[in-house]
Amino acid sequence: MITLTTDFGLSDPYVGLMKGIILGIAPAAAIVDLTHDVAPQDVLGAALVIERAIGCFPENTIHVVVVDPGVGSGRRAVAVRAHGNLWIGPDNGVLTTVLDAAQPDAVSLTRPEHHRRSVSATFHGRDVFAPIAARLESGMPMASLGDPARDLVRLDLPTPERTADGLTLHVLHADRFGNLVTDLDRQAYDRWRGDLPLDASGILRIDEVEIGGLSRTYADVPEGAALAYFGSGGRLEIAVRNGSAADRFDPSTASNRIVLSAGSLRI
Repeated sequence: MITLTTDFGLSDPYVGLMKGIILGIAPAAAIVDLTHDVAPQDVLGAALVIERAIGCFPENTIHVVVVDPGVGSGRRAVAVRAHGNLWIGPDNGVLTTVLDAAQPDAVSLTRPEHHRRSVSATFHGRDVFAPIAARLESGMPMASLGDPARDLVRLDLPTPERTADGLTLHVLHADRFGNLVTDLDRQAYDRWRGDLPLDASGILRIDEVEIGGLSRTYADVPEGAALAYFGSGGRLEIAVRNGSAADRFDPSTASNRIVLSAGSLRI
């Protein structure tokens, strides 16, 4: 199985051309479109998309990620084995969220005989990543694709900051529903919560707006009310029931204004 994540959209033929190359080499390949709606050149957005794929696909699924502002430059093209799957993409930080070791099992895609015969300087998705994915799907060992790759590029992702007021959070992403995805995951929340008195939980505030304690789902609050909850991707999210948190709380400036502090639980 091969998944595709790109910023190509579907109005141009780029995704279809990649699939054509894959099927020409591996005709029986099952191809899953994870998304092609990553914002153009949004490397962090793509990294957050593929993070959601961890644990959702069969062993040895091949994930192709093409959000590649540096295509045609000196940046490496790499394949990485992590979480029981293979991940292929530019070495520009887009694979940050799936790297499960300081030095993961990775190779640079340096052997041109495994690429298309003619490689465009602007479309490595078709000419490098698609044929590599197809060859892996057909059983080629990853080690045959190139030399070992070390010191992969990693994005400097923000993390919650402990302050006298509690935890200050950062917005990583706003999804199409306007939900704000923060940098606080369940494990970090549990560690912070473990330091609180037994009868305390968390109160979330953005500026002077108190959202209250953690909710389980959207229906826990009245229509139009803001809520905080752990989304299906495992990160704390801020939403507005039947509305948009991105419209109410500008995500471009929301970071450092979101504070999770100790208080009585309110749901």
